Amino acid sequence: MTYLHAKDTISGQEGTAYAIINGLSEEMFYIKKLEAKVEKTKAEVKTLGRRGTQHKASGWNGSGTMTIYYVTSRFREMMLKYINEGKDTYFDIMVTNEDKSSTIGKQIVRLTGVNLDSVIMASLDIESDVLEEEVAFTFEGVEMVKKDMFNAPTSL
Repeated sequence: MTYLHAKDTISGQEGTAYAIINGLSEEMFYIKKLEAKVEKTKAEVKTLGRRGTQHKASGWNGSGTMTIYYVTSRFREMMLKYINEGKDTYFDIMVTNEDKSSTIGKQIVRLTGVNLDSVIMASLDIESDVLEEEVAFTFEGVEMVKKDMFNAPTSL
């Protein structure tokens, strides 16, 4: 009987994220959680001879959220640039998952054309020991390099 060994699961703490903004790479050590997802857009298709509605993929939409510790002004600066000058910033985020104790290797995903939806401009919270903020974003592309994709676990 084959099964996945616990050692081959990926720890959520084992990884890195970098923002590439205007050609400069900045480690995003302040990330607590990042999720980026792609959702297909589908057209409904009705045809003769079939009562049910069929669906045809017609595009996709990339969106995500980051929960970060409230320790960087980078995103507030980007939002202020848009507010004050009308200049929007698009950047890339490169996420690496690599847990050295697992046999599946690492995975690197690059989100391209990332654009912020919302940013907390100021925050106080007397009930919180640590200030956090959630930053919503969209992205326009995704890249994965074959050599930087997970392998099948060797211990199945």
